[in-house]
Amino acid sequence: MPAVCPLAALGAGMRRTIRGVTDLSAEYPLLAALDGPGPLHDMDDAQLEALAAEMRAAIIDTVSHTGGHLGSSLGTVELSIALHAELESPRDRILWDVGHQAYGHKLLTGRLGDFATLRQYEGMSGFLRREESEHDVMGAGHASTSISYAVGLAEAMRVSGRRDRRVVAVIGDGAMTGGMAYEALNHAGDLGSPITVVLNDNGMSISQNVGAFAGALQKARLDPMLTRVRHEIERGLGRIPGINDLGNSLSNATKALFVPGQLFEALGFAYMGPIDGHDIKAMRRAMQRTADSDRPVLLHVHTDKGHGYGPAEEDGEAMHGSGPFSVESGIAAKPSSPGPPAYTEVFGKALVREAEADPRVVGITAAMLKGTGMNHMLSRFPERTYDIGIAEQHGVVFAGGLAIAGYRPVCAIYSTFLQRAFDPIVHDIALQGLPVVFAIDRGGLVGDDGPTHHGVFDIAYLRPIPGMVVMAPMDEAELVNMLHTALRLDGPSALRYPRGAGTGVALPERPEVLPLGRAEALEDGSRVALVGYGYGVQIALDAAGIVSEALGVRPTVVNARFVKPLDVALLQEISATHDVIVTIEDHVLEGGFGSAVLEAIGNGPAQVECIGIPDRFIQHGRRDLLLAEAGVTPAAAAKAALAALGARAAH
Repeated sequence: MPAVCPLAALGAGMRRTIRGVTDLSAEYPLLAALDGPGPLHDMDDAQLEALAAEMRAAIIDTVSHTGGHLGSSLGTVELSIALHAELESPRDRILWDVGHQAYGHKLLTGRLGDFATLRQYEGMSGFLRREESEHDVMGAGHASTSISYAVGLAEAMRVSGRRDRRVVAVIGDGAMTGGMAYEALNHAGDLGSPITVVLNDNGMSISQNVGAFAGALQKARLDPMLTRVRHEIERGLGRIPGINDLGNSLSNATKALFVPGQLFEALGFAYMGPIDGHDIKAMRRAMQRTADSDRPVLLHVHTDKGHGYGPAEEDGEAMHGSGPFSVESGIAAKPSSPGPPAYTEVFGKALVREAEADPRVVGITAAMLKGTGMNHMLSRFPERTYDIGIAEQHGVVFAGGLAIAGYRPVCAIYSTFLQRAFDPIVHDIALQGLPVVFAIDRGGLVGDDGPTHHGVFDIAYLRPIPGMVVMAPMDEAELVNMLHTALRLDGPSALRYPRGAGTGVALPERPEVLPLGRAEALEDGSRVALVGYGYGVQIALDAAGIVSEALGVRPTVVNARFVKPLDVALLQEISATHDVIVTIEDHVLEGGFGSAVLEAIGNGPAQVECIGIPDRFIQHGRRDLLLAEAGVTPAAAAKAALAALGARAAH
């Protein structure tokens, strides 16, 4: 069993009260009295409704300070209560897909006292972590995995002969657009796994759900008459004596009115629903009906994203992943003066300009239209913009089909999610030399979302692929040029860029094609060469001042631009003329840019020191704090350079 929440070890200075309230028992009397979900079993309907109101207030108050996934968790408040009131967690296993729907689950499992540290450095995770609580059965952060976990847990129970536990997977917020969910449903139906899958159908992922299946669910959502007709038919048939076989046939026929139900029944599931997910009593009755089932059950639940908070109900996309905001208005505080545009925005607008110049350019993203800047492409060229849902593997192969037909597809996918499409990148794109561009947003440490979302492995998993061009811009102007360059290559390419604002440089009026595999010397110096890749270039420039002050001579600063092909000639020249080379990247050291430099120059004259993410998972918190913890800072780079010089002098 995992260790219980390490947050209890936090010092008093780390804890923040919710909305300044120091006496939580006065503000949230029912919640504060819970040290776990057990007492819910004995609460009456009025108490549970009052508890839901307290939970909703605590979630809104906290996220208004910390930011977080507001709409998703507001939509599952009553669902969380119903599940914990009917189940006995942690003995019964409740699996929350992705985990961003589970703030209510956290509150019901004794974490109110630490809830104000949500997504804060060394505080509570915004997702699920097995280390945080024994009630968090699975670690989560990526979509469509909960049913697979559930099937595995149920099969382990069968093999061990245990039947005293129930396994419930809660999946929704677009996770049913991911193919892995259907693989698990298929396997569960084949095994006859006694699991309950709660389909939390709110019609959305981050924005509106896409795909034919989402349309079928929406049909059931928007037509309550179908639900009433089916229930009345089934109830009437159940009252007729001696009609079991015919009744079953007619009951099955009524399911044909509901495409989702028909699909799940065909996969071996008993289908129940749709049910109002904000009706605690109805949800509890449904869970009671599934209690003794010896086959898989799918419970189709309707919820509203952002339920109970007007601004979140009105704009589910904006309040899906929210920064701090005013509780009264729902509006985020704006900075006193506008800063540079975000890399995401620069990419999105640059892609539109490329598409205006070349009708072959198409945009693809995986449920992240706004998050990747692809919303600009959708507004300008809707017929050439594709949101394929949470289906990265399909998106990459889909891009391959477009490329075969002569188009120039650009797949804009977060670094952490592109990991899920590694095999198609190798097999379906690179092996066939197809000109697909991978625009990798959120490269590096992303901050409050933590280790499930840090994009720190993409160089390592792309660099070994034959024929793949891999590059990273030092600023937003170079991002524009790199996209322009990538769209003119004959094979696959990838460009990675960080989350957040650019450096404030002017953008090129006319993009230029960069020389392939050529680095750029930004400053010519001596003794020490600081070689940055992507975000690492800004660190190198800042570290140069520290080194210069300490040595009395200015170091060389290089913008590597490309990790593949690498500018080996320049690196060898630098190695021959400098004492120390320091490589800097916001990526894991194993297999990253520094590794590529070491492979290229071997045991050259210069000593090579590598600055990057160490070999461990970095937790959540403000990005600057995480970079400091990882040692990816100007001070750390300068210290490494000076220490290496000192060591050489000592010899």
